[in-house]
Amino acid sequence: MSKTNPGNYFEDFQIGQEIRHATPRTITSGDVALYTGLYGPRFAVQSSDEFAQSIGFKAAPVDDLLAFHMVFGKTVPDVSLNAVANLGYAGGVFGVPVYPGDTVSSVSTVTGIKENSNGKTGVVYVNSVGRNQRGEMVLDYNRWVMVRKRDESAPAPETVLPELPGVVAPEAFQIPVGLDVSGYSTELSGSLHRWDDYYVGEKIDHVDGMTLEEAEHQIATRLYQNTAKVHFDQVAANGGRFGKRLIYGGHIISLCRALSFNGLGNAFRIAAINAGAHANPAFAGDTIFAWSEVLGKFEVPGRRDLGALRLRLVAVRDRQASDFPLKDADGKYQSDVLLDFDYTVLIAR
Repeated sequence: MSKTNPGNYFEDFQIGQEIRHATPRTITSGDVALYTGLYGPRFAVQSSDEFAQSIGFKAAPVDDLLAFHMVFGKTVPDVSLNAVANLGYAGGVFGVPVYPGDTVSSVSTVTGIKENSNGKTGVVYVNSVGRNQRGEMVLDYNRWVMVRKRDESAPAPETVLPELPGVVAPEAFQIPVGLDVSGYSTELSGSLHRWDDYYVGEKIDHVDGMTLEEAEHQIATRLYQNTAKVHFDQVAANGGRFGKRLIYGGHIISLCRALSFNGLGNAFRIAAINAGAHANPAFAGDTIFAWSEVLGKFEVPGRRDLGALRLRLVAVRDRQASDFPLKDADGKYQSDVLLDFDYTVLIAR
């Protein structure tokens, strides 16, 4: 009997299956420092205990996307170890803030399956919930991933597709207990622009670019304990479509979120992930630029100090984003567009 884990293949998933993922992860200040070194985020709330405490946090919380990656990473050995690609996200809600010293764990439920027409792969939909050591929800989100079949002759299962929300409603936002941004300092945050200064339809070129380094990507995915073969195993990649390892899509999200500080410096907390698509694969050596579009503005129920912006965050490679590239005349993503990420942030009014 084999004592190693080959990971799940497409035919191993069943609707309603609950997967309790192994290896809870205690997040330390060392993880925060490494995350900062990888992406360079400059949001004041996550950078300064003093600033965070001035608006009601007990200390500087962990970057929301670092918490996301830690929760996500737990799911990989069971959900996407044999993945071809992670395809998208929907209906994600961030819960209680995560602080250094907190331990996160993850549980996933299979909500959808659909075999692809080639008979070699299929798409698996899961809802994953991350909780801290007190059982409090840290993150609740949906994603779908293309997974290889173990046996290409295995019959296709009945297709079941979950109903996923197009956008997370403001009533579903989890506002941190004690948060009060009435005294929020734009001088210390590095940006003068508050909720009222943005308008629906506005597009923001974040100007700066970052080149993807193979070593940094390897460090990042190991930090999150993301063991997907497409990111690590060149022997496996040799037999794939591209012949080289893919950059983890979450690495692109974090990099672009850090770049978005230049233009959205007061968007201090991610409240929700509405949708997301990894439009094209990324590889080491690509240089990433980003732009954002304001898709919506929400008042937060019961709050006069706080507002929310629904944002589209787009990553492009090897070119400036000043002309806001996205899709071609046929409605398909342009080949240099890597990410189309729809999320909602909290921002001081």
